[in-house]
Amino acid sequence: MSADVSVQIRFDVNGTGQDLRVDPERRLVDLLREDLDMTGTKESCAVGVCGACSVLVDGELLSACLIPAVMVDGRSITTIEGIAGPNGELSAMQEAFIVEGGLQCGACTPGQVVAATALLREQPDPSDAEIRDWMAGNLCRCTGYAGIIRAIRSAAAPG
Repeated sequence: MSADVSVQIRFDVNGTGQDLRVDPERRLVDLLREDLDMTGTKESCAVGVCGACSVLVDGELLSACLIPAVMVDGRSITTIEGIAGPNGELSAMQEAFIVEGGLQCGACTPGQVVAATALLREQPDPSDAEIRDWMAGNLCRCTGYAGIIRAIRSAAAPG
């Protein structure tokens, strides 16, 4: 007979409370995608260097593939699904990515948008150098980054 090694955790995802039992080795990216059906958070490298799984944990930009789910107990997570407005309207950042050509295949786009949103929360009017530095942890194989930088610049200075 095997003992239940699961752990009870309580946390918020995009403003909704969650109360789950999880295996202590379960990663946050797996909990989001498989248990909560929030598939906007992508997994690519599984070692925290590509940025595809970027989420905000208590407002801090983190890689969900590196975080054991038990570590979010009592915390607040924002995924790409939570970046949009309460009625599903796109955020200024999401709109800017569309208008400025900051996406192509879409594999990295959720992580890019989450990271860019975190940047503007920390630095509302970043220079292009600050944008490049901040976004260095989010890799893209398609866009060449010019559209991503334009999108962030556009969202930083709406109007």
